[in-house]
Amino acid sequence: MECEFPTVNSSSEEIKNIFKSVKTIAVVGLSPDPSKDSNHVAAYLQQAGYKIIPIYPKDELILGEQSYPSLADVPAHIQIDMVDIFRKPEALDAIADACIARGDVKVFWAQKGIVNNAAAERARTAGMTVVQNKCTMVEHRGLGNGLK
Repeated sequence: MECEFPTVNSSSEEIKNIFKSVKTIAVVGLSPDPSKDSNHVAAYLQQAGYKIIPIYPKDELILGEQSYPSLADVPAHIQIDMVDIFRKPEALDAIADACIARGDVKVFWAQKGIVNNAAAERARTAGMTVVQNKCTMVEHRGLGNGLK
């Protein structure tokens, strides 16, 4: 994307509320490789008490959880509160569309270094809280006792 700064983004207070309200996080691009950032961050979130749903092209267990090839493949009866994205900015358009199609996603979160303002605006317009260019693990750790 040409624009590397998010024009659609949540405030610190909104981020705090995200972590207080979400229970289930689909991690798009969650690698089974423990040396990858996506695996490290998802493991941290899992240890912090969140239910992780791995989204990875191969059908396998990641962090002890059943993975799905895409958001569309996650059964409708499984609630997704937040989508945490570890993909290139150009992939966010299709991910935003998949979140909108599901209808249950409340938070659209693009990890550090990932910005797609057009996709973020579509997600926001559809009623989702949007965070771009921020790491879920860093933000969660930074809140510390602020989550209690």
